[in-house]
Amino acid sequence: MTTPTSPPNPSAPLAYSELPKRTLYLTMTGLMLSLLLAALDQTVVGTAMPRIVADLNGFNHYAWVTTAYLLTSTAVVPIVGKLSDLYGRKQFLVGGAVFFVITSMLCGLAADMVQLSLFRGLQGIGAGILMSSVFTVISVIFPPAERGKIQGIFGAVFGLASITGPLVGGFLTDQQSWRWVFYVNLPVGAAAVAMLVTQFPNIRPNHLTRPKIDFLGAIVLMAAICPLLLALSLGGHEYTWGSAEILGLLGFGLVMLAIFPFVEQRASEPIIPLRLLSHRIVTIAGLGLLVGAMGMFGAILYIPLFIQGVIGASATNSGLLLAPMMGTMVVSSILGGQLISRTGRYKLAGIAGMGTMTLGMLLLATMGPDADYGTVIRNMMILGVGMGPTMPIFTLAAQNAVDVRELGVVTSFTQFSRSIGGTLGAALFGSLLTNRFGELSTSLAVERGLPPEAFELVRNPQALVDPSAAEALPAALVGSGGTELYDQVLVTVKLALSGALHDMFLAATLVLGLGVLLMLVMREVPLRKTHRPAPDTGRASEGGARPEVAARAES
Repeated sequence: MTTPTSPPNPSAPLAYSELPKRTLYLTMTGLMLSLLLAALDQTVVGTAMPRIVADLNGFNHYAWVTTAYLLTSTAVVPIVGKLSDLYGRKQFLVGGAVFFVITSMLCGLAADMVQLSLFRGLQGIGAGILMSSVFTVISVIFPPAERGKIQGIFGAVFGLASITGPLVGGFLTDQQSWRWVFYVNLPVGAAAVAMLVTQFPNIRPNHLTRPKIDFLGAIVLMAAICPLLLALSLGGHEYTWGSAEILGLLGFGLVMLAIFPFVEQRASEPIIPLRLLSHRIVTIAGLGLLVGAMGMFGAILYIPLFIQGVIGASATNSGLLLAPMMGTMVVSSILGGQLISRTGRYKLAGIAGMGTMTLGMLLLATMGPDADYGTVIRNMMILGVGMGPTMPIFTLAAQNAVDVRELGVVTSFTQFSRSIGGTLGAALFGSLLTNRFGELSTSLAVERGLPPEAFELVRNPQALVDPSAAEALPAALVGSGGTELYDQVLVTVKLALSGALHDMFLAATLVLGLGVLLMLVMREVPLRKTHRPAPDTGRASEGGARPEVAARAES
């Protein structure tokens, strides 16, 4: 006997574009809170890490707190994107937010660094689900012509998180406890979940046949991503680049990456459809996000080092000096999105944005040991103006080029490219900086005729950024020249650090220059004003009439 089911709610929208205004506004608020959760957690924890290490007595596991989060948050993105295309958006968006809140509480309750690293890895899963789901939901609610201004606003959330994250982390750590860096996610997450549960409709594809999950593809993809990210995160820090551990991780990850296309060719519902990678606009967008994120992280991670080590500002002031760059990024992100939505064109804005980013990075490379605050702030603001509109444009171009039913997988592909680019930027530029600093410091020490006992000291820039290390330096030089040698060592270290940062910023400039070239060769498809299929595909959109799938809404 068949159990009767209640008829669907006739007032429930059958497409996300049909949401009433009140529901739309509350849904957007929930989405912004969800994105703020994931974005803020990437910056707020860093400020608290010294206190966490001191409290839990686990300096040896310092890197794993960040690495575990990075691994899981990146690896889960493409998998969630495909699953949300198959089964609908709401369960992943709400489930990701709930999971993120629960694991945030567990992080706050951690009793040692091993537990904290484990819980941060779990928290990264929630963050990856949120990052993938939020931008996918935006793309299914708004057609491409309207999406530019919305993505500009959401891009500004990243800038806001970058500005407020270190300040919030420092305040909570000093005034309460480092555990509140994680507990603060609970009320924000609860508000986001409440809005999404009550307002966001559960519109799902109604497949005539049950979709098959590409389990093998997911396993192979994870087996490729995790070793590669581990190698990039730990290489040059925990292990040397030529060590057996790093070479083994790189080798295994590359083998799995080579196997992945063969697995996907045989899957009925592949995690990353290979036909998308053959789409020129999607491929260029992914590469553009990768090189853009590489250059952007090169700036964000190492500008504070220049401000502290070369100019001589405190850690607090160096963090505050990043505010002008992030402020211009927020403003240009919003204005750029508005311009793109009004004109329906994005290529010229992308070229201008990426070109401005490249110019800002080049100006950073011209700074020497005599640079002042005004010069640094001017160059950072130019960089921020370019950063604002550029990164969302690549995502928008890729989304506009494909059918709506593939928005989840193509959006997750762009977010995945951005995450990989950030990891590559942090690893490769960090390695370049370390190697160049070692070469320059030794060369300058020889050139200046410093005694052998000073050579080891000039290879360590810690004295420029750590007051306790600076105070210990005179004692290490007792009997070797006193104050005069102390001054020479500091000057040598500063010159070496300035030269190494110059080379690093110049390398980032070249990387961003590739982004300009990619933007120039990208074919522009005018932004669609509806959710109808892309011009070069014959596929119907989600929620529309398709022979094999119909939209199903539940109240």
